[in-house]
Amino acid sequence: MIRIALTTFPEEEAAEQAARTLVTENLAACGTILPGARSIYRWEGKIEDSREVVVLFKIDAANQDRFEARLLELHPYDVPEMVFLLPSHVHAPYAQWIVAAGK
Repeated sequence: MIRIALTTFPEEEAAEQAARTLVTENLAACGTILPGARSIYRWEGKIEDSREVVVLFKIDAANQDRFEARLLELHPYDVPEMVFLLPSHVHAPYAQWIVAAGK
């Protein structure tokens, strides 16, 4: 089974570095970097408005705990966004590739 892990980074360089590391360490099959996001949120009592980079990681569910721990080590934010999505359907050959990449 696979998961989509969604997170944001403050800049593309940090997103690329984390994606490259997680793929190299076989904790993610792919990290899709989507620059140009804008997040408006409350942080420490203030409303913030930040440009961010969204990354969608495709991971084997068996690696989720190790992926999460490593992403926390790599991430520059104190409290990074980390949302794991369970797709209702994934093209079987693609899912097999993701699982194989995590071994």
